[in-house]
Amino acid sequence: MLINTIELSKDLIRCPSVTPKEAGAIGVVEKNLKNLGFKCTRMSFSESGSEPVENLYARIGTKEPNFCFAGHTDVVPPGDANAWDSPPFEPLEHNGFLFGRGAADMKCAIAAMISGTATFLASKHTELEGSISFLITGDEEGPAINGTTKVLDWMKKHNEIINACLVGEPTNPGSLGEMIKIGRRGSMNINLSVIGAQGHAAYPHLADNPIHKLLQLMSTLVDKPLDSGSDHFEPSSIQFTSVDVGNTATNIIPATAEAKCNIRFNDLHTGDSIKQLIKKRLDQIDCKYSMVSRLSGESFLTKPGHLSEIAKNVVSEITGLNPVLSTTGGTSDARFIKDYCSVIEFGLCNKTAHKVNECALIDEINTLAEVYAQILFQYFK
Repeated sequence: MLINTIELSKDLIRCPSVTPKEAGAIGVVEKNLKNLGFKCTRMSFSESGSEPVENLYARIGTKEPNFCFAGHTDVVPPGDANAWDSPPFEPLEHNGFLFGRGAADMKCAIAAMISGTATFLASKHTELEGSISFLITGDEEGPAINGTTKVLDWMKKHNEIINACLVGEPTNPGSLGEMIKIGRRGSMNINLSVIGAQGHAAYPHLADNPIHKLLQLMSTLVDKPLDSGSDHFEPSSIQFTSVDVGNTATNIIPATAEAKCNIRFNDLHTGDSIKQLIKKRLDQIDCKYSMVSRLSGESFLTKPGHLSEIAKNVVSEITGLNPVLSTTGGTSDARFIKDYCSVIEFGLCNKTAHKVNECALIDEINTLAEVYAQILFQYFK
């Protein structure tokens, strides 16, 4: 049984599955995998303070090795629908592109995974000596609380072992075949708050200006690099994203000042060590401050080896490009899967991900399905 990758992509795009709504998208994946012979397990998880999320684990075969495709059917909100050239959840083919929310990130990649798997299974020359599985979640674009992490916990309890995983995030900057992700930087958000004393701007000696101290704290964090990078990672980065005092008056020194920053750190650090480094720098400034940190994920690296070499060779042979093994970009659910097996990421181009008029080249969607099929052929060779 073969599957039309573009038509399946359209079926998925039609589902307005903005996090955490399933909107039929998980159902589309489940239906197609069942038709291929997969045993499918739907599971909904929830926690206090968060909305429930639908997830899917599907597997064909009972033996090891178990090769897993992982991805998400949820998408970010489309924003102002009137800003789109066509309705965001009505897939449109135009000038060689398929338009719609989720086309790049990452509904077309999921369609390519299913289509590529169908091609592999339909081969008369292939007997599956192992298993293929799908881990599909509905909250990767959200808090990532009730999705992949909980499915992985469920798999561990049920002795569902995966030996290798490919995540279909959009990894290519410009053209399909340029980049494979073999790791990701860690991410930490920090909120800084400085307490001063309110007063009249004309009498600063009677007040304590928290803005001035906050500026010193910010400078001590950004004036000196955190590191110089490592073998597979670029230097860690601190980026301030917000500064706020909530002051509407021009003649009042405010009582407090706050700033927010995001740190993307490489494998020279852990979440704990980066937090200690930040606090050490802040403590050099004589002021009363508070710091609240939230770790989104640790840095990780799947060292170049069997899985990445298979992917690199297949991508190079099919696209004619020599993909870079990279650790750039934001976080993905690969940060959870790396604790269970080797994991790489390869998908479409990310130029329009999360943007108005999100789209993907139709030829590249079909080529991606071919890449996924050939990775399976090589993995189970």
